[in-house]
Amino acid sequence: MKIIYPGSFDPLTLGHIDLIKRLAKMYDEVIVAVLINDNKNSLFTLEEREEIIKEEIEAENLTNVSIKSFDGLLVNFAKKEDVKLIARGLRQVTDYEYEKNIAMFNAELYEGLETIFLLSNPKYSFISSSGVREVIRFKGDVSTFVSSNVKKKIEENFYK
Repeated sequence: MKIIYPGSFDPLTLGHIDLIKRLAKMYDEVIVAVLINDNKNSLFTLEEREEIIKEEIEAENLTNVSIKSFDGLLVNFAKKEDVKLIARGLRQVTDYEYEKNIAMFNAELYEGLETIFLLSNPKYSFISSSGVREVIRFKGDVSTFVSSNVKKKIEENFYK
């Protein structure tokens, strides 16, 4: 059984890595679907984000996890990949309301598409990519939010 875990992953956080590892234990194949984000405020390019995820997947020896990029509607990507299962992480109650509505739209656009929600590990429940970007903006210490590999890339690119 295949599942898609979509996101911008800009930057990849410890919460993302935790979800990827958990999904890899539960499903035969996990596709980490990296959103092609035309947002000019991105920290990393698509290629850099894919490389960062690849390095983390290899470090964890997650052989059933692949990385693919997509733009546009997630449902179109899911159809192209012939996958009918999406994973989303929930950190707080407010995430549920937001994600529930997206899941309902997606199910309406692609018959049979299901979204599962995984609760984040409590120690990562406050971490968001946008929060990490804010810490980076002020050159703060991100070591409790991202892996050492991601921290190194952030320091190389933004803490000069």
